[in-house]
Amino acid sequence: MSNDQPSNVSEYVEQMAQVLDLNLAPEHLPGVVENFESIAAIAVLVTEFPLPENIEAAPVFEP
Repeated sequence: MSNDQPSNVSEYVEQMAQVLDLNLAPEHLPGVVENFESIAAIAVLVTEFPLPENIEAAPVFEP
């Protein structure tokens, strides 16, 4: 995990469940934490991808 993520993902998930008023069963916590860690690792690929300074956003997405 990168430095800007919490060191204790389990604690973070529990706190966010409380903030969102989400009833998270204790037996589901390990799976939620595992998925959160996987999603965070994937997000790093996007957030750390270098972009040139002169790039412009496309006004319309065309696949």
